Amino acid sequence: MLFPFDLVFGEKYQFITPPVALFIGLVFAFTFGIPYPKFNKKLSKYLLQFSVVGLGFGMNLQKSLQSGADGMLFTVISVIGVMVIGVVLGRYMMIDRKTSYLISAGTAICGGSAIAAVGGALKAKENEMAVSLGVIFILNAIALFIFPPLGHLFGLSQAQFGTWAAIAIHDTSSVVGAGEAYGAEACEIATLIKCTRALWIIPLVFFSIWYFRKDKSGEGKAKISIPWFILLFVVAMVIYTYTPESALPVMAPIYSSLVFIAKKALVAVLFAIGASLSLKVIRQVGVKPLIQALTLWMAIGATSLFVVMYTIA
Repeated sequence: MLFPFDLVFGEKYQFITPPVALFIGLVFAFTFGIPYPKFNKKLSKYLLQFSVVGLGFGMNLQKSLQSGADGMLFTVISVIGVMVIGVVLGRYMMIDRKTSYLISAGTAICGGSAIAAVGGALKAKENEMAVSLGVIFILNAIALFIFPPLGHLFGLSQAQFGTWAAIAIHDTSSVVGAGEAYGAEACEIATLIKCTRALWIIPLVFFSIWYFRKDKSGEGKAKISIPWFILLFVVAMVIYTYTPESALPVMAPIYSSLVFIAKKALVAVLFAIGASLSLKVIRQVGVKPLIQALTLWMAIGATSLFVVMYTIA
């Protein structure tokens, strides 16, 4: 029996797809290590932001909002639920308080971006950040490979899969990559809901500062990172949606080119993310944080799958 490449990469798959790029990055990191970790981190960060904004030039704002509306309510419930369960589970497992909180934030909202924002605001120590990011990156890599086949296995529609991926996969990069592998509509819905979900970083940062107000430990100065690129993503959608018909003959090819480049940039992003996950990072994670993150991930994954299957057509 041949490996079902079409279920992982989509029906019209190419060799260098988001999952393949991530896998090549992992192989590179395990073989050669991470020669330029700081550059790699910045590259993946800014390329991801460019990719998300570029995808906005191919998304109709009105249709996207209509398609993504079904996932908004569950987004609110799931963010709050994951944070509460994560904090309680971390206390029960006696995991370092900030590490447990950062893992919960990464699972609830948008992976590494949420951890970086919340961790900066809390002046989290380097080892707390490293463990939290390591756990999320491991599960994020797994999600990109297993979600498209699972979506086909359960017979999910484009709308169902896009909503499920946006809620259950941690990082925006893998959400977009999995959506792209599943289909254009799934990618559009997943990107919209994930970007909406990422806005929760802002209230969570301020809540976190209040929640840890008596905690004097930490390193460096508090930094609040707001995902401004999401605003540019919305602007791109508005420009694409409301471009006058008279200008479309000129603008349509430009929009198509931007979307094409954005998708190719996403492939580079996932290679860079894969190349940042070395054996050293995996060893540093530890068993308890991994169990906490895996438990939260399975809970949100199973719950959101059940909800989308019975509430979204």
